[in-house]
Amino acid sequence: MEITVKRSAQVVGFLLVSAAATQALYTVLYLAAPDIVRLPIWSAEAVIFVLLAAFVTSPLVHSRRLTIGWGAILAASVLNVVQVGVGLTMFYPFIDAAKEQEALAPVAGAIVAFSFFVYNAAKTLIALAAVIFGLEKLRAARSGQGTAKALGGVAALVGVVAIFANAASMAMGRDVFGELPLAGGTGVLATLLLALCVSGAVETRD
Repeated sequence: MEITVKRSAQVVGFLLVSAAATQALYTVLYLAAPDIVRLPIWSAEAVIFVLLAAFVTSPLVHSRRLTIGWGAILAASVLNVVQVGVGLTMFYPFIDAAKEQEALAPVAGAIVAFSFFVYNAAKTLIALAAVIFGLEKLRAARSGQGTAKALGGVAALVGVVAIFANAASMAMGRDVFGELPLAGGTGVLATLLLALCVSGAVETRD
């Protein structure tokens, strides 16, 4: 089967939707049942982001106007693999060790903080891509394509909010917004809107 640039972009869109779904599920479980084991979700995300990093390279190298957007998706995918890897390999061993020896508690806390820092960095990049692809959708929409224009506008707007929310979380810590999951929530929404914009991006002859 030939994997064309257009098909690669469609796969990228599908993988972004999958990532948004798993992260939304993770957020719901984190708020509703903080102690539940989330390893299966992290494992699924690891596979999704590895594949995303691979498939996004095709439209990236063929792009003219959207290079930064495709590049942001690639960088975010790599950062998410790192973040998920930290969760899968380091969270539970260090948290369990910290329960046994209080001296290790700061180390466990630092690992969790680093993981969230990387998560917010990745979401900032995804939000940047949402702004770029949203504005492109807005620009490319013809007269009468109100739905496409609305999608592009909303994606760009949500992307801007997500950039500031996740950048603030990176700079001031994940508790900057208190119990309000503004950074994660807007980041997941930006991911979903980006997926809807990305799937048809190649059709605009980028």
